[in-house]
Amino acid sequence: MNTLSRRSFIAASAAALAATQMPRLSQAQTASPITLSAGTRTLDINGRAATVFGINGPKGQGLTLNPGARFRVDLTNDLSEPTIVHWHGQIPPNAQDGAPNTVPLMAPGETRSYDFVPRPGTFWMHAHVVTHEIGLLAAPLIVRAPEDLTADRQEVVLFLHDFSFKAPEEVLEEITGGAAPHDMAAMGAEGSGAGMAGMNHGSGGAMPMAGMPGMGQGAMGNMQGMGGMAMDLNDYDWDAYLANDRTLADPEVVRVERGARIRLRVVNAAAATVFWIDTGAVPARLIAVDGDPVRPLTGTRFGLAMAQRMDFEIDLPAGGGAFPILALREGARERTGLILATPGAGIRRIESLADTEAPAFDTDLGQEARLAALHPLPDRPVDRSHMLMLGGSMQPYVWTINGAVWGQHQPIIARSGERVVLSFHNMSMMGHPMHLHGHVFQVVGLNGRRFAGALRDTVYVPPMSMVEIALDAGEAARWMLHCHHMAHMATGMMTEFALKASA
Repeated sequence: MNTLSRRSFIAASAAALAATQMPRLSQAQTASPITLSAGTRTLDINGRAATVFGINGPKGQGLTLNPGARFRVDLTNDLSEPTIVHWHGQIPPNAQDGAPNTVPLMAPGETRSYDFVPRPGTFWMHAHVVTHEIGLLAAPLIVRAPEDLTADRQEVVLFLHDFSFKAPEEVLEEITGGAAPHDMAAMGAEGSGAGMAGMNHGSGGAMPMAGMPGMGQGAMGNMQGMGGMAMDLNDYDWDAYLANDRTLADPEVVRVERGARIRLRVVNAAAATVFWIDTGAVPARLIAVDGDPVRPLTGTRFGLAMAQRMDFEIDLPAGGGAFPILALREGARERTGLILATPGAGIRRIESLADTEAPAFDTDLGQEARLAALHPLPDRPVDRSHMLMLGGSMQPYVWTINGAVWGQHQPIIARSGERVVLSFHNMSMMGHPMHLHGHVFQVVGLNGRRFAGALRDTVYVPPMSMVEIALDAGEAARWMLHCHHMAHMATGMMTEFALKASA
């Protein structure tokens, strides 16, 4: 990922800020659209070449916008098969959301235009085709706020993936045991699972668990959940875990200044892996989750579920050195990460396996309970409430919302403008990162305890737990609501938040 030195960043930022404050014509009149393309690229994964998907922008993978810039983008599908890209955490008009329940997939060679006012913060963009997202069709989407341009700090992005040398459709089949996909549009053209057909992934792949093809060694539980029941963790052992497309065999080394303040933007873009972010010898201040500021929380280890983001401030020691920032796989020893290094610092090798397994993530919702929004939703009466029961099992591999899979689902109904409370009640033994398109919501209840928590767009619901969220219903349209574990979504855990026009 591209980074700037602190002084260069501040100088460039000051100039950009001055430009934003000058009288000018609207961007629609003066700026050309930014060109993005969904295509393929080749990575070196531990000495082996792998062809994967990607979203390429003017400066490589992803896109960074400065304050005041519109999200004015022309996206071209350079793949040989249909796809679609979702702007995760942003709130565009429903027709520009990039979800296959409202618009058709993009044909090969097709270009679509997007134009909306973006929300500032750390976001990402990814395919809403399951096999494409498993195949790394995702990239950072950073929208800077005015204070980002004047703050005396260097920005660093940490973008996390899980990776297999096998084709994504084969990975999905191994995880699900061959369960039929219920999300036909998100599986590929006409539900064929065409995925990465014709792409070269090399040989090898995940090691299956005895009796359960593709199941990870932690899947059926050395972790104990509520009431002593075994939690299901890591239902696939991936070949590698990537930080900015690299492993710890050859990690990215980000050059920083002695005593620098770093803004670290972390995105968990993994298909099916929860990570712990470990800053090691240097404490970090958590300052935002899912793009929205929270009351600062200091620590050295924070959990991050699939599709969630965290922003940290890290003050490096004046004496300099090398400072690994690691991402540890939940319930396992695998890890990845990058290294912040000052001039002249020695870089030591970091093994890809830790000495001990990382714990399961937030089984008691303790981390979520410590988060509080800096700018919470305004107080107002609740107009409508819904309970969403999250269910499913490993055998057969089927995951449901209110007992139904996608295609048999009953949409969650509300009206635009209403204050709505959704209660996620997870009755399964796997955790579910639940993502709602087109909205920001506030966490307002954990296991029956009411409180004013963080603003989010993706909330993790541990096994046998209940999480309540509040939101103000937006545009009258059909917005997707689903688990961001790709295999859970593919096998049914998805519905629609269907909003009618105000009465």
